[in-house]
Amino acid sequence: MHMPLRPAITLFLILTAVTGIAYPLLVTGIAVVVFPSQAAGSLILRDGKAVGSRLIGQSFSDPRYFWGRPSATAPQPYNALASNASNLGPLNPALADAIKVRIAALRNADPGNTAPVPVDLVTTSASGLDPEISLAAANYQVARIARVRALKPQVLATLIAVHARGRLLGVLGEPRVNVLELNLALDELH
Repeated sequence: MHMPLRPAITLFLILTAVTGIAYPLLVTGIAVVVFPSQAAGSLILRDGKAVGSRLIGQSFSDPRYFWGRPSATAPQPYNALASNASNLGPLNPALADAIKVRIAALRNADPGNTAPVPVDLVTTSASGLDPEISLAAANYQVARIARVRALKPQVLATLIAVHARGRLLGVLGEPRVNVLELNLALDELH
C-alpha cells in the first residue's frame, strides 16, 4: 500500500514547487523587469506619495471635480477586494430606479445642463472599478466644474483633450480619460 503512494506524493510535491513557487516567482520577476510600473500597481505618485492607481477608480462627489463611473462594489465604492457588477438586467426595475437617481443627482448638481447624460455616468461596469470615463462624460461635466471653480470652459476642454487616450491600436475601445489623473491636473490649475 505504501509503494503506490510514494510516487504520487513525490510528484505532488514537485508539481507544487514548480507550479506554485518557481513559476509565479519567474513570471513576477519578468514582470518587474519588463513592466516595472504595472507590476507595482500602476501607482500615481505626487510628492513621492501614492495618491491612487491608474487601474482602480476613486470616488469623487465634490462638484469641483470630475466624477467617475458609479461603482457597484461594497461596502465602499471602488473597493478592489469586492470587485463585482450589480448583475441587474436591463429590464430590472431596480436598475431603472438606480439610473433615475443618478440622473437626478447629475441634474441637481448642474441644473442648467440639458444635454443627454452619457451612459457611463449612470451605469456601473462589470468590475465596478473603472478609473476612466468617456470623453462625452468628461465634457458633460465641464459647465459645472467651470462654474464652481470660476474657470473658462475652454480651459477644461483643453485639459480633457490633453489627458485623453485614444482607442487601443486605433480600433479597440473608445476614447477615454482617467478621472484621477484629470482631477490631479485640475488641482494644479486652480
